[in-house]
Amino acid sequence: MRCVNDVTPCLQSKVKNEEDERAEQTPLTLSPTTQRFFFIVRGLFLVPFSAGSGGMVHSSTDGCCARFADGRESALTFALLIVGYIVYLLIGAGLFSAIELPYEHELRQEVKALRQDFLSNNTCVSDERLEELLARALEANNYGVSVLDNDTERNWDFVSSLFFTSTVLTTTGYGHTVPLSEGGKAFCICYSIIGIPVTLFFLAAVVQRVMLLVTQRPVSYFHRQWAMSKSKVAIIHAICLATIIFLLFLIIPAWIFITLEKDWNFLDSLYFCFISLTTIGLGDYVPGQGRDKELNPHPQLYRLAITAYLLLGLVCVLVVLETCCELPQLRRLRQRFYQENVRELDSETTNIIDRDYTSAQFTEPSEHVANQLPAITSVSAQAASLRQDSTSVPDTTASGSTVNRKPH
Repeated sequence: MRCVNDVTPCLQSKVKNEEDERAEQTPLTLSPTTQRFFFIVRGLFLVPFSAGSGGMVHSSTDGCCARFADGRESALTFALLIVGYIVYLLIGAGLFSAIELPYEHELRQEVKALRQDFLSNNTCVSDERLEELLARALEANNYGVSVLDNDTERNWDFVSSLFFTSTVLTTTGYGHTVPLSEGGKAFCICYSIIGIPVTLFFLAAVVQRVMLLVTQRPVSYFHRQWAMSKSKVAIIHAICLATIIFLLFLIIPAWIFITLEKDWNFLDSLYFCFISLTTIGLGDYVPGQGRDKELNPHPQLYRLAITAYLLLGLVCVLVVLETCCELPQLRRLRQRFYQENVRELDSETTNIIDRDYTSAQFTEPSEHVANQLPAITSVSAQAASLRQDSTSVPDTTASGSTVNRKPH
C-alpha cells in the first residue's frame, strides 16, 4: 500500500509533464482580430510568420499571408520606385539650384552694370529705346539670326536644313535654329508626326542588326572559347563595349572639337558630345557657330560631318544601352516592378535567366535553327549510302518482300 502511494504521485507528475509538452507543441489558436493584425503586418513588411520559426499562426493563415505578400510585393516595389525617383528629382533640383544660382546672380549683376555704363556714356540713348533694341536682338538670336556685322552664316541652306531635320527626327532639338514662318511651323508638326516614328523604327532595325555583329556573336564565341557562363561573358563584353564607345564617340571627338572650336575647352566639348548623343540637346553649345573662318574654312562640310557623327553615335549609344539592358541581372531587376499578370506570363523566362543567360538571346540564328532541326544529309551522300548498302545488305521493297541486288 505504501508502494502504491509512492508511485501515484510519480505517475501523476509524468502525465502532467506529457500534457505540458503536448500543449507546447500544439499551435496556439489566435483570435480573429489578432490573426488579422498578423495578416496586415505580414503584407506590409513581407515578414514570414510560420509555426516552425516561432510564429503562432495556423498554416491556413500563413498561406493567406503569403498570397497577400506576393500580391502586394510588386505594388510595394513600384511605390518605392516612384518615391525614389521623386527624391532623385528633388536632390537634382536642389544641387543645380545651389550650384547655378550664385553664378546667375553674378552674371545678372554684370549685365546690369554694363547696361548702366552704356547709358551713362551715351546720354542720347534712352532706357526705353535700349530695352526695345535688346529685346528684338535677343528674339532674333533665339531664332538663329545674329545682329553682329561679321555674321554671314545662313541657317536655312540645304546642309543646315539637313542638320535641322536630323536633330528634329532624333528628338535632339538644339533649339538654335527654329522655323520662322507659320508655314514652316505647321510643316514641322506634320513632318515630325510621320518622321519620328519612322526614325525610331529605323533605329530599332539598325540596332538589331548591329547587336548581332557586335554583341550576340562575340558573346557566343567567347562563351565557347572560355567555357564561362554567358551571364559573366555578357557583363565583361558590356563593360568593354561601353569603354570602346566612350573613347570613340566621346573622348576622341571632344579633342577634335577643341581644335575646331576656339571658344571651347575639353569639358565644353565633352559636354556637347554627351548632351547630343543622349538626345538631350540643350543647345547652349552648337558646333559651327564660331565666326572665325580660318579655323572653319568649309562650314557646310563641317556641318555635314557633324550630322553623320550624331547619327552614327546615336546608333552606337543605343547598342550599348540595349546590350546593358539585356544583361540577366538588369532583366531580373526590371521584373520586380512588373504587375503580377506580366510576371506570371514571364515566369518561364525568369527561371531561364536564373539558371543562365537565355540561350536564344546570344545565340546566332543559324545555330538556333540547327539546334532545333534534325541534321539532313545531302542527296549525294544519301545516294552513296544506298549504293554501299546495296552491295552487302538485301533491300526491302514497299510490299515487304526482299530482293537480292547484285552490284553493277
